[in-house]
Amino acid sequence: MIRPRIWLIVCLIWVVVVATACVSSSDDDADAESTGAVPTATTKADASNTTPTTNAAPMLTMSVEAAVPSASGTIEPVNTVVTATTTVAISEGSATVTIGDESLTVPAGYTVNVFADGLGAARFMALDDAGVLFLTDARGRVLRLPDDDNDGEVDDVQTVLDGLDRPHGITFHNGDLYVAEELRVIRVTDADGDGSYETLATIIDELPEDGHWSRTIRFGPDGKLYLSIGSSCNVCTEDDPHRAAIWRYNADGSNGEPFAIGLRNAVGIAFHPGTGELWATNNGRDGMGDDVPPETINQPSEGEDFGWPRCHAGTIVDPDFGGDNACDGVTAPSVLMQAHSAPLGLTFATGDQLAPFDGHMLVAFHGSWNRSEPTGYKIVRIPFENG
Repeated sequence: MIRPRIWLIVCLIWVVVVATACVSSSDDDADAESTGAVPTATTKADASNTTPTTNAAPMLTMSVEAAVPSASGTIEPVNTVVTATTTVAISEGSATVTIGDESLTVPAGYTVNVFADGLGAARFMALDDAGVLFLTDARGRVLRLPDDDNDGEVDDVQTVLDGLDRPHGITFHNGDLYVAEELRVIRVTDADGDGSYETLATIIDELPEDGHWSRTIRFGPDGKLYLSIGSSCNVCTEDDPHRAAIWRYNADGSNGEPFAIGLRNAVGIAFHPGTGELWATNNGRDGMGDDVPPETINQPSEGEDFGWPRCHAGTIVDPDFGGDNACDGVTAPSVLMQAHSAPLGLTFATGDQLAPFDGHMLVAFHGSWNRSEPTGYKIVRIPFENG
């Protein structure tokens, strides 16, 4: 059983971790839209020519900025909030909260605290069956972050695995820990039940190298493993079918097949806790201006094509790879967002402590590096009604 306080913390920060890790912008590529690499335990060049710092920005526990879709389908922030307490409050106005050297603009009523810091290139998180938080550090580690006294601060930062190749995606299934590195997915078993996770097996290997290096994994209600891999480029025709796609595998890594294609970089994938439907963020291409193409939230189903590289956001023909009928047969996105916001982390609010927002989507924007006026750097809530 997941302890309620731990689940509240994770629900509020699950999507924050990528954006928080990028506050200093030196611990990974300048933007999820970039194909630059992140230095890790293995030696890889960094296309952005940035040097990672020793101390990454702290991971924060905080509430989420609310948002509603406008008539045009874009996401507009509003002042409806949920505070990181055991009760839900609706507030108006905004406030500035200072954490270390960082100033965060939050709606009135928000609470913010440091859960853990010094975590390296923090990427994605997952809870084990006991409700303990696990985190991938893209510099090669998987960390365990227990909070046994339930005070909202980590008790001890424990290294579970080390020497990995840019670990990113992380999830649990039937008690086993699954981690997605750039070139493979591993299953790690805590055979003795003591949290050591010493047994390691590769279940998927020979994944493509370089380009968008993040690999996100989730288990669906069908018991299958879903793996998202971004493109090798800003815009191009791919030779490897694993690229710009979400693949589906058996739990043991066998019988892999493409599930949905044409997704340039779907870093965040998640299943709605009520309907079981798959949802995915997507980062659009660069080089078409500040406002085109929009970033998207998609609801992939088996066999669907979301159009990259020939068509963007369902209707926008690519100037380099498009042509007549380029958008024919392309699945339209569910939500359009400001171009170059770089939506990454994606999850759903669940539980009694977030009851008014139960089932609503939470999305963390990395923020833009290649827009004349930067945008993003925030968390939004996308409301759902009737599932």
